[in-house]
Amino acid sequence: MHELKITRHISAPTDRVWDVLANRQEEWWCPKPWTIELIAQERRAGGRSAMIMRGPNGEEMPQEGIVLAWDEGRRIVTTDALNAAFEPTGPFMIGFWEIEPDGDGTLYTGRARHWTEEARKQHEAMGFHAGWTAVADQLAALCEADA
Repeated sequence: MHELKITRHISAPTDRVWDVLANRQEEWWCPKPWTIELIAQERRAGGRSAMIMRGPNGEEMPQEGIVLAWDEGRRIVTTDALNAAFEPTGPFMIGFWEIEPDGDGTLYTGRARHWTEEARKQHEAMGFHAGWTAVADQLAALCEADA
């Protein structure tokens, strides 16, 4: 499936992890020093998902897509292949942010599925593993600090 994936055990209960994952995205969604401005995150299949990623040197990367699944307490799935009007936008990936119970904590999984092997390799070369691991660490730090 041309997929890249990271997993991370978080020493906090799943309900706590879900709360941070779903409600505090601007605090963990991209690796620091980058930030996001969350424009829209409609919590339903077909809902708009939009944000602007901002870099430390003034870079701006608008991201527009739709929510494919919002399974409360379990996972968020989005894609940039379509916008909220269901217009094709030149897809890069389908993103999955999932949690499940894991012993005394929570297993977080972040996955990116790509349409082609070339796109997967491009994402990997862009620093997928380092970036998505940093994001998982940021999510974990927030969850564990308040657990």
